[in-house]
Amino acid sequence: MFKKYKSQLLNALLFCVVPGLLPFSAEPHIVGKVRWVMGGAVGMQPMDYFDLVLHGSPFVYLAFVLIKMLRENLSTNA
Repeated sequence: MFKKYKSQLLNALLFCVVPGLLPFSAEPHIVGKVRWVMGGAVGMQPMDYFDLVLHGSPFVYLAFVLIKMLRENLSTNA
């Protein structure tokens, strides 16, 4: 099951760790942006939304790969 998606899963994990969680110092951008949106997104500009999409896209890709793996696993076991 994992052999077929091994490279996709590793790429997704690498993308989540490196660009998804930058900067590593105080707080990653994605955490700050999600908190900002959950707080009502007051004062957010288009650049902030673009930054949220940019730093959040690796996590969307990871979810896509995991769902694809799960669907295939469920269809082969059924």
